[in-house]
Amino acid sequence: MKCPRLLHSVLFTACGLAMGASWADAPSVNLYNWYDFIAPEAPKDFQKETGTPMVLDTFDSAEVMQSKLMVGRTGYDVVVVTNSALPNLIKAGVLQELDNSQLGNRSNLDPEILAKVAQNDPGNRYAIPYMWGTTGIGYDVEQVTKVLGAAAPVDSWDLIFKEENIAKLSQCGVAMLDSPGEIIPIALHYLGLPPDSQSPEDYAKAEALLLKIRPYITYFDSSRFITDLANGNICAVVAWSGGVHDAQVAAERSKNGRQLIYRIPREGSSVWVENLVLLKDAPHPEQGMSFINYMLRPQIIANSTNYLGYPNGNKNATALVDESLRNNPNVYPSAATLATLFPSQPLPLKAERIRTRVWSKVKSGT
Repeated sequence: MKCPRLLHSVLFTACGLAMGASWADAPSVNLYNWYDFIAPEAPKDFQKETGTPMVLDTFDSAEVMQSKLMVGRTGYDVVVVTNSALPNLIKAGVLQELDNSQLGNRSNLDPEILAKVAQNDPGNRYAIPYMWGTTGIGYDVEQVTKVLGAAAPVDSWDLIFKEENIAKLSQCGVAMLDSPGEIIPIALHYLGLPPDSQSPEDYAKAEALLLKIRPYITYFDSSRFITDLANGNICAVVAWSGGVHDAQVAAERSKNGRQLIYRIPREGSSVWVENLVLLKDAPHPEQGMSFINYMLRPQIIANSTNYLGYPNGNKNATALVDESLRNNPNVYPSAATLATLFPSQPLPLKAERIRTRVWSKVKSGT
């Protein structure tokens, strides 16, 4: 679900390495993950400690990942899967139920995050929370203040969904994720409708809202906004928390003086959890479970949070996270804010087709 980062890690094998029988011949851990979505030292240190080599393949689309897993016989052991994809993968028998006796570090997990995942994985039988985050608003303080004034509603979806606001923001550029599964549920929620609605009438209302503001959106993209926000080419974006964090890091490194902020709107927004799962046909299940347990160590997972800018699902790791992240309520939300967040849910095929059609219209502006 999360966009490619600007900071490139040293890959442990070539991205896109062909899967095949050769992987099954060695006691390795074959990991399928979002690109650059783990601290570079984690797989290396795991190999040093256990003697088990890591083989990494990456994806940049949840749809590609799900399609590949549904076919089966991928050669992967452990896969990073977004919570909304879990029900379909569980129903299809793709995932292996986890043996908690092999996960001695499982007690480190945050019960609140486990509860969010349990909405898609009842009983938390198949998935271990890895990183999680929200979708909200990233903005350039100076530019937004210039066009909307000091009273700009930066803590509300009104900043984006009220035409009088986004029309002014279009002077300095507004971007939005190219993700119907994120944007349309948020639009529904803003309208007071169920974010996982199956009603065609509800989608018609969300479509009308989005088409009204469509003329003022500079572009839809799930990665380009990082550079553009950092460089001042846009002033506002509907994006993932970690993507805005990447823009903040890039701006700081360039020393361009831009103050970039990420906010979770007060009306609430979507929360997603990326999870570690073990495939049912994993060639090396023992090694895979060992790696999952390794990533449940507080210091290990904290290192990945510090690298990625996303909170993790480990309650005992929070104190080890960089202070600038753990004390930021828009990265680590309060209990009150968490209560306003809703997880993405898979839709029946009929409703999914409606949502896809709505998104096509919104992107084209017709």
